[in-house]
Amino acid sequence: MPSPLAGGRGRPLSEINVTPFVDVMLVLLIIFMVAAPLMQQGIDVDLPETTTQPLRVKEEPLILTVKKEGKVFLGRQEIPITELQAKLAAIFVGKDSKEIYLRADKEAPYGIVAKAMGAARNAGANKMGMVTEPEH
Repeated sequence: MPSPLAGGRGRPLSEINVTPFVDVMLVLLIIFMVAAPLMQQGIDVDLPETTTQPLRVKEEPLILTVKKEGKVFLGRQEIPITELQAKLAAIFVGKDSKEIYLRADKEAPYGIVAKAMGAARNAGANKMGMVTEPEH
C-alpha cells in the first residue's frame, strides 16, 4: 500500500504548495499599507486653518503640542507646564539649531499657549514655528 504522502506513485511528494503562503502575504501587505500612514500620526488636535504655505523641514523637528484641555506634550510625552522650560533647556544643550514647532488646538486656552511659548523662549529656542492646517 503506497504512503499517503507519496502521491500514489511510490515516491515522496517534493512540491510545496505556496498558494496559502502567498495569500497570507498579500493580506499582510494590505494591512500594513493601510496601517502605516496611521502610525505616523501624533497627538490628535484640531489645528486652526490659515492660508500660509507649508514649511520644508530637513530634520526631525521638536514639536510642542497644547491640547484643548490645556495639557502640554513635548513630542508624545505629556509634560507639566511648570517643568516645560527645564525640559526644553536640557534638550537644547549642545544643539546648534534650537527650533521648536508649536501645535496648539484652536480651542486651547490662550494663557496655556502663551505660557508654553514663553517657556520655549526662556529655554533658549531661537526659532519658533506654529503648525496650522491649510484653509479649504
